[in-house]
This record gives sequence, C-alpha cells and structure tokens, in this order.
Amino acid sequence: MEYVSSQTRDRDLSMPRVGFHLMLFGITCLTTTITGMAWWAAEQMKPTSFFEPITWAMTETANGHLHALANGLLFTFTLLGILGAHEFGHYFACRYYGVRATLPFFLPAPPMITFFGTFGAVIKIKSPITSRRALFDIGIAGPLAGFALALPASVIGLWVAQEAPASSLSPGTMIFNDPPLFRMLIPLLHAPPTFNWNPMYWAAWGALLVTALNLFPVGQLDGGHVLYAITGRRIHKWVSAGTSLAVACLAIGSFVWHGSPIWLLWTVVLLFLTKVGHPPVTDEDPLGTARTVLAVVAVIVFLLCFMPFPISIL
Repeated sequence: MEYVSSQTRDRDLSMPRVGFHLMLFGITCLTTTITGMAWWAAEQMKPTSFFEPITWAMTETANGHLHALANGLLFTFTLLGILGAHEFGHYFACRYYGVRATLPFFLPAPPMITFFGTFGAVIKIKSPITSRRALFDIGIAGPLAGFALALPASVIGLWVAQEAPASSLSPGTMIFNDPPLFRMLIPLLHAPPTFNWNPMYWAAWGALLVTALNLFPVGQLDGGHVLYAITGRRIHKWVSAGTSLAVACLAIGSFVWHGSPIWLLWTVVLLFLTKVGHPPVTDEDPLGTARTVLAVVAVIVFLLCFMPFPISIL
C-alpha cells in the first residue's frame, strides 16, 4: 500500500481546487435542470423546433407555473445523486487505501443536445494502485454505490409512471428500450407497458446505462479494474480485446436493425482503452471469498443494467 502524507492530501483538497469542483457541479446542476424541464415540456406539447421545449418551459416557469422547474430539479437531484454516489464510492475507496485521487469532476453538457444535460462525472487517480485488493475495491465501489441509489429511483420512477395514451409512431420516432431491471420491475409494480416521461424514471434509465458502460471488462474502466484484480494482466488483455470486438459488432447491428448509431462512439472509446492497457499491480495479495462474492454481484448488476439496443429509431 502506498503511503500518502497528510500534506499531499490537503493539497488535493485546497480551496481553489474545491472551488473548481463546486463550479463544475453548479453548472452541471443548471444544464441538467434545464434538460429535465425541456423533457417535461416536450411531453406537454408537440414541439416544432429543436429548442422549443426549453423556451416553453422557461416561459411557463417565468409565468409562475413551476411544474417544469419542479420536474427539472427532481431530475437533477436524482441523476446527480446517483452519479455522485458512484464517483464518491471510488473516491472514498481511494482515501481508504491511501491512493491520491481528486474529488469528482461533474461534466456539464448543452441542454437537449445530450439526453441528460451532462457527460457524467469522473475522478482522477493521481498515484499508482499497487495492491490487487485495493484495485478491486476501488473499481467495484463506484458501480455498487451508484446502483444502490439507482435501484430505489427505478422503483419510484416506475411506481409513479402514468400510462401514455395510444398513439401511432411516425418514422424517425426515437424509442428508449427498457433495461432488464425495468422489465422485471414493471409487472411487479403494475406499471403500464407504455408511460409518460417522468424525472426519476429518466434519471434511473440514464444511471443504469452509465453503470453498464462502466462495468465493461475493458482497460481501466471499473469492470476492467475488477477483471485485472481477479485474473491478472494476460487474461485482462484478451478479454478487453474480445469485448471491444463484440461491441463493434453490436454497433453494426444496432445501426442496421434499430437505426441507432449509439454504440459507435463507445466502440472507439473501448478500442482506445484496449490499446492503452492497464497499469501493472505489484502486490499479488489474494482477494478472498468476500471479494469473489462481490465480483458475482457486480456481474449480476451488469446484467440488470445492460441494454444491447438502448435506442431504436423507427
């Protein structure tokens, strides 16, 4: 285990650095809230232009009708709460093992140009992870912490879902397919098969997608860390390459059968991570039974979150 002095840690948490993190978080709150407001507005109207839901939601709020703002804030609270839990899971695991890491960087994105108003959140690990146990714990802490909040958000989002009126779908309509967790919960909660947008459902949908992406056993993704801790360098290398190839095939199938290019960018990311590889771990301490059980739990979480075709375009 690497020893990190308290002075070094204090430098990582200096006021200017914390201020920068808070600034990014504030901007992300703004962009996700506007995005949530726009999604709500799009349900209330038939927009004729790309940004019309945003202007309509702002007008409604300015006129004292705060439904759009309430939905936007609930969406922000739910989504950033889940993403924050994910990243702070990594962060506190790093602190426990004396690994230098930054606070989470929340990444804002232009409202409505992205589905969620954010590119997610990341932390930067600034010192080597030399222990297999530390690598495993740091890698798995984020997805499990995020899923622990995404699960109740999924239940609430589906429980309050209101049935959508029957309508014909025109060409070009974008359909968001359910992850396996939703398909299990819908009959249990007696949720309608098709329902209107609500902020907790949408935040949970996005969080489950992010969780699945992070659990891919590739490179230095969370799943890659866990795989490397369990199997070592050689198997990690081959599994990373095979997974990247499988996602490339998935990208082709998604585009051909569902008209969606959603996997194309992720294929590029995975190929890059495969090429970069994973830093070596020098301390070969055994993981033990408890961590093996957690690895199985992580696989189950991945299967509950993973959507082969998240989006279909008619």
